Amino acid sequence: MSNINETLPNLDVLLDVAVEVSVELGSCRLTMREVLQLQPGSVVSLDRPAEAPVELSVNGKPFARGEVVVVDGKVGVKITELRKA
Repeated sequence: MSNINETLPNLDVLLDVAVEVSVELGSCRLTMREVLQLQPGSVVSLDRPAEAPVELSVNGKPFARGEVVVVDGKVGVKITELRKA
């Protein structure tokens, strides 16, 4: 794999810019009553099966899909598919 600086030399000034990366596991719809009843230990059911790929976004734009993994007690995402621009 080539170094990104070699591949995109004109973008060198942007490589240290911080961006927000978010992962969407799923979503659900709750009434305000249900939200107010949530407490530590509550389980919120999402609209996706546990084995479904998660969506990764960079600054709110879809970027990739991946699988949730646990390594040394930490949760991460293994990238399985990159989206084309």
